[in-house]
Amino acid sequence: MPRVTTTSDRLRLAVLIDADNISGDHAVDILAEVAKHGTATVKRAYGDWASGRLDKWQRQLNSQAIQPIQQFAYTDGKNATDSALIIDAMDLLYAGNVEGFVIVSSDSDFTPLAMRLRESGRIVYGIGARKTPRAFTEACDRFIFVEVLTDERPAANTAAPEVSSEKPVELPDLKDI
Repeated sequence: MPRVTTTSDRLRLAVLIDADNISGDHAVDILAEVAKHGTATVKRAYGDWASGRLDKWQRQLNSQAIQPIQQFAYTDGKNATDSALIIDAMDLLYAGNVEGFVIVSSDSDFTPLAMRLRESGRIVYGIGARKTPRAFTEACDRFIFVEVLTDERPAANTAAPEVSSEKPVELPDLKDI
């Protein structure tokens, strides 16, 4: 008889999203991928929500039950969001309530964090764009590119195309124009 998987059998995962770095267009796909690997017991998105640059994420926060973590930029050119995410990850690590982490970013600054979490015996999934530096992708147990998640999404219209009995219109050859 096959074993039935219950919620308690699944990895408890902390999903920590660098909203300044990944588009909110990917929120649904990211969380669907996370669900394949465990239960997202913590879902947080870090960014400067007052800046107006995170509108796509703001639309996803309630519908996907993601907690926004406000982080103002203290200085231009510095990313305080990364620091807030790292501090929360370490707090979650020491609290011992999760078995794994999902770091959603394409930023190589999270490489030491991924290495430290793995050193502590936690599984680390990374999700980011194809532009993600190799150091970060290699520091994770598994790294998933958002472009792949988008490619795996079923097409919006999966109905069979209509077949027309009309003769197709022939277009002129481009060299005749």
